[in-house]
Amino acid sequence: MFFILSKIAWMLLQPLVAIALLVLAALLLRLLGFPRTSTGLGVVAAVFFAVAVFSPLGLLMIAALENRFPRPSLPEHVDGIVVLGGSFDTRVATTRFEPELNEAGDRVTSAVALALRYPEAKVIFSGGVAAVFDDDVSEADSAEQLFSSLGLPKGRLILESRARNTVENALFSKELGAAKPGETWLLVTSAYHMPRAVGCFRTAGFDVVPYPVDYRTPAGAAVWRPSTDTTRNLEKVHFAIREYIGLMAYRLTGRTDALFPAPSAEAPSPPSAPSS
Repeated sequence: MFFILSKIAWMLLQPLVAIALLVLAALLLRLLGFPRTSTGLGVVAAVFFAVAVFSPLGLLMIAALENRFPRPSLPEHVDGIVVLGGSFDTRVATTRFEPELNEAGDRVTSAVALALRYPEAKVIFSGGVAAVFDDDVSEADSAEQLFSSLGLPKGRLILESRARNTVENALFSKELGAAKPGETWLLVTSAYHMPRAVGCFRTAGFDVVPYPVDYRTPAGAAVWRPSTDTTRNLEKVHFAIREYIGLMAYRLTGRTDALFPAPSAEAPSPPSAPSS
């Protein structure tokens, strides 16, 4: 039930839909004889749209998420790598008959690079069917094809095809990984998604080393400069709002261990690999 409700809620709360609903409400109120309220809603919609499209709001919101977990130094030994789904366009894959990466494709390419660096490590790809109303296929189907074409032996890849959201990623990956005490497992997902992912893995009792990839924002003062491609600015607001809503919903329902999970103070940094 949580999965279905979360998908329906996001359909209504995403920025462009919310703006469209405000505009429709303004028009309806004007027809019903409430011109001042109608004008107020219209102004709110216009201001929200202008800020999302022309300002660095989305960059700043995403950067706060991406900077929460700095990328760690890689350890000398890794027992396993968990890469979360969300990196395949399964609608394209089912009609074009080949795996197609989306804007989060760094999750897969980085996981392959790590797998080559640690040839003894297990690799778990966790991604099922996240669609609610459409017929779709599991991301694991595309992952199996792509990982194999990039040179990862099939015997090393563990496919988890049931997970529909981040909390299920954590629960099912823990079940398949069967990690032993003292083992080192890397968690690979988009940097802006890492706080929620780590919170879910902690709640599931799966100790992982966060390895963020797929950065969407520049570092330093450049984060204050919005893109000249306004659709990119709006896209960042879209993803940021979704992630902050997800963090709040997951915390309120006990799916994460904190509202805004942070690196653990008790966890020592993994030893760095020797320079080559």
